[in-house]
Amino acid sequence: MPTGANLPSVEQVLDIAEDFGLELTADEANSYCNLLRGAIKSYRRLDEMVEYRPPVRYPRTVGHRPEAKDNPFNGWYWRCEIEGAPEGPLSGKTVGVKDAICVAGVPMMNGSRVLEGFIPDVDATVVTRLLDAGATILGKTSAEDCSFSGAGHTCALGPVRNPRKPTHAPGASSNGSAVVLATGQVDMALGGDQGGSIRIPAAWSGVVGHKPTYGLVPYTGCMMIEMTLDHCGPMTNTVEDTALMLSAIAGPDPLDPRQRGVIPADYVRDYTPAIGRGVAGMRIGLVKEGFDQDPWEDLGLPGSEEVVDAKVRAAADRLREQGATVEEVSIPMHVDGAYIFTAIIREGATEFMVKGNNTGSNWQGFYNTRMLDAVARGVAARPNDLPVTVKTVMLMGEYMKRYYHGRYYAKAQNLRPALVKAYDDALAEYDVLVMPTIPFRATPIPPPDCSIEDTMGYALNMTNNTAQFDATGHPSISVPCGMEDDLPIGMMITGRHFDDLTVLRVADAVEKSGDWMSL
Repeated sequence: MPTGANLPSVEQVLDIAEDFGLELTADEANSYCNLLRGAIKSYRRLDEMVEYRPPVRYPRTVGHRPEAKDNPFNGWYWRCEIEGAPEGPLSGKTVGVKDAICVAGVPMMNGSRVLEGFIPDVDATVVTRLLDAGATILGKTSAEDCSFSGAGHTCALGPVRNPRKPTHAPGASSNGSAVVLATGQVDMALGGDQGGSIRIPAAWSGVVGHKPTYGLVPYTGCMMIEMTLDHCGPMTNTVEDTALMLSAIAGPDPLDPRQRGVIPADYVRDYTPAIGRGVAGMRIGLVKEGFDQDPWEDLGLPGSEEVVDAKVRAAADRLREQGATVEEVSIPMHVDGAYIFTAIIREGATEFMVKGNNTGSNWQGFYNTRMLDAVARGVAARPNDLPVTVKTVMLMGEYMKRYYHGRYYAKAQNLRPALVKAYDDALAEYDVLVMPTIPFRATPIPPPDCSIEDTMGYALNMTNNTAQFDATGHPSISVPCGMEDDLPIGMMITGRHFDDLTVLRVADAVEKSGDWMSL
């Protein structure tokens, strides 16, 4: 890319005009070139000015790519060691960082060849906060290609394997974070969630994964997919560590536009009181549509497995034994929520992630211009290296934008409040809502030469219950509740906005109700 802004040529102006349907003569295009000289001076002045970059507070070395023998499930993309503050609430805790989150001086691929060779010069806000709290970062964990798959087979550096059953998918896109947790290599990990990418790998790999309330945890310095769906959150082996980690990373960040006017002044700052309180007196709603999977056939999604439904209901029964009221509740719009989410992410990701180079525009906050340039260069040079999932989204999203002028994206956004209200109405009667995180257990990793259709199907067929809460922003956690044929099963617990503490409280009670590996 050019190092400075140049005046457009007549040919370039004519080309742009044609894209907009403008009919210009060469003389008219030359006139417009002359009119643009003043604007180009502004851009050239910007080239001379120094932009703000968040400071990097802790020293580190570049680290290394681990050898296969030291990385049998491909959970790590890069190994390094960055020590945080000498004291703090996370002192002694080790952390893996999903490779969609910037760590200054450490290579970053986001699981994709198009970003190969990029090294960020900033730490994401959540990374700084973990280091400030005394944690030690041990590396970058593998991610699905462009973080756009829920399985494990699209990572550019090879499939990531389920540590419980290596022939099967670990869940994704924060798959590496789940793997290094399940194998005991770190205490905590960071994940990202736009359609379930924290909760899905947590469920299939048998760890805890919490998608916080939208806006509670700053997203600054993370690879963006769609501004209104982006979440970052904690993944751990215990709910207690999740509460500890959330306490360290939550809170306002003036550089993140997702948080503007969203976080209440009295939001909870310490989530550790959720631990050990039990559920006596609480009201828990089992969402009927989260178990009854027949309606998903129209979306091409698999139905539920009886064993998954049974394990989740058994975990709910154990909560009833602890003094909670557990009842079934019907939320018919849960099914429509999947359609609303689909319209938002397909068009939104096409405009924001692909055409907007993972940065987009029209928002106020920190723009990671170095990452923007790297994505733009990579996509321009290697578009064919994009995964099937992203290519499909690009084709569908651009088709809807070009031929339906974005009206379906707009309508889906307008339907969002109705979806929020459907859950809020239920949450007025119940403290939390419960269902399977994924209605079926982990699927086998498909062969590398499988068809485009199978690649896509395996990648995105498990978001039945998770994606809705990215659209509504409700806090939602997956906690292990059972095992069958060496494959973990997750219970998903969802609560009121900014009531993450109650969600963690119920998850802790599930965790303490028995050894999930033997249930």
